[in-house]
Amino acid sequence: MSTYILFNDEFFASEQAVIKASNRGFKFGDGLFESMRMCNGKLQFAEQHADRLKAGMKALKMEGHALLDEYFLRQKTAELLKKNKLNGNVRFRLSIYRDGEGLYTPQSNKVGYLLESIPLEQTQYELNQKGLIIDVYDDLTKQIDKLANFKTSNSLLYVMAALFQKQHRLDEAMILNQNGFLCESTSSNLFVVYQNQIYTPALSEGCVAGVMRSVVLKLAKMYNLPLIEAQINPDILNEAEEVFVTNATSGIRWVMGYGKKRYFNEVAKDLSSKLNGLI
Repeated sequence: MSTYILFNDEFFASEQAVIKASNRGFKFGDGLFESMRMCNGKLQFAEQHADRLKAGMKALKMEGHALLDEYFLRQKTAELLKKNKLNGNVRFRLSIYRDGEGLYTPQSNKVGYLLESIPLEQTQYELNQKGLIIDVYDDLTKQIDKLANFKTSNSLLYVMAALFQKQHRLDEAMILNQNGFLCESTSSNLFVVYQNQIYTPALSEGCVAGVMRSVVLKLAKMYNLPLIEAQINPDILNEAEEVFVTNATSGIRWVMGYGKKRYFNEVAKDLSSKLNGLI
């Protein structure tokens, strides 16, 4: 059965070629993206995704960010859900690219979009049964700059970290910033529990401003859990009681091991059940 994508308000078979050679997202990585999750037909945290999309488009000097609001996200994901006859539990990826022709200098700042869907089996966020195995990737580091907090189409750092991850049979690789401090992981934001305090790299450390990261910060506030945004030395991985990672599609995943070090998962388990209370 053919599945469909939504490309600039038109449905195409997902295997059909839709991108031209002049596409700036393909040529220059001139774009950004959002990964979103739908549970039981409801797009989760749509407002936060729309806010981040708007901020990212503004930072990239793209036009039309007012139109790509929460309503747009709900509307377009619902249209693609219906077209693909999906059951309401879906992972969506929305790619936005600058649509102007030109070389490095765009001739226009209008945007185009591509929306894809992948069906999921679970109706809610499930904490992983088997803990993740991690290591630190340090061949390349992440620059701290004005674009560091956004999910731009410039993802080579994550691709290289993922290749390292695959080569060493890991589940996630930890990425460091230019100063050698913990930044994030290949696909997620990072949280460390040390002496009963939860720590996460501050946005000033160059990590992506993850939607699930902000949800966990909100949950910690709601339930008076001690959570500090900080600069985190990678050495803490040898001392921490727990490490867990978060993203918008998987929710919260706990880490079991780093080298010979083994971790617990009580805080991750507690936060995961609180997260499902928000669905």
